[in-house]
Amino acid sequence: MPVLPACLLEPLWDQFSALLPEHVDSHPLGCHNPRIADRVVFEHAIAALIHGSGYERVASPGCSDRTIRRRVKYWAQLGIAEQLHALALQAYDRMIGLELDELSVDGCITKAPCGGETAGRSPVDRGKQGLKRSVATEARGIPLGIVSAGANRHDSPLLVPTLKAAKEQVGPLPEQTNVNLDRGYDSNKTRTALTTLGFTSEIASKGVPAPIQAGKRRVVERSHSWMNGFGKLRRCTEKRSRVVDFYLYLAAAIVTLRMLIRRATPLYRWANRPTTKRLN
Repeated sequence: MPVLPACLLEPLWDQFSALLPEHVDSHPLGCHNPRIADRVVFEHAIAALIHGSGYERVASPGCSDRTIRRRVKYWAQLGIAEQLHALALQAYDRMIGLELDELSVDGCITKAPCGGETAGRSPVDRGKQGLKRSVATEARGIPLGIVSAGANRHDSPLLVPTLKAAKEQVGPLPEQTNVNLDRGYDSNKTRTALTTLGFTSEIASKGVPAPIQAGKRRVVERSHSWMNGFGKLRRCTEKRSRVVDFYLYLAAAIVTLRMLIRRATPLYRWANRPTTKRLN
């Protein structure tokens, strides 16, 4: 049984395969084992992302764990996932429309038991190794930019890199863009940085209960819950930062595509349109 429905997997693979460079066999003798097809490895990588299992557990007789690990590392170096996410955002903007006048940014701490380049001591998990992802979303919760860091990093220093990552994914932002933040960002340094970037801000005040001033920031919390539905993000065992970012942006592309299908279903008709609102 596929880990993703065909209405998600097929368009995702179509764009992913279009971004892959043409493979050139440079073996001098040409007598080695035949190369595993990219589609096969891609489906195994999706299974690892969804279930969070190690490559040894999702491997099959036709695709070994070493092949998955080596191919994912290669794709991560090419930045394929970031380009795929940018294409998904362009499709969503063209068919539905991104609401970029209101942005929300927040961080989320997850487990990273194997450590690695982007891991750090988690302040909420007894000092164990953890990973923090800082995500910027638009007004409806579509993830735009993602930055990974150690769990011991504060949210505030990651704000500017996250907004810059969002700008790289969607292009120029509107002149009147408001950024919604929680009270962890309540500082003069944050306000100065946002003013320098040309953004207005709505930041929750320290000492006031969060439910009273959640406001427009709730959509980023929902986006984090969507992304935590991927086992690889809840418990990341990758050590290289590029591979971590590969899975983060691949998950963001799936979330964006899922929202695009849900919102486009009552507006458009196409072949093999899903008949249910539940897209897992």
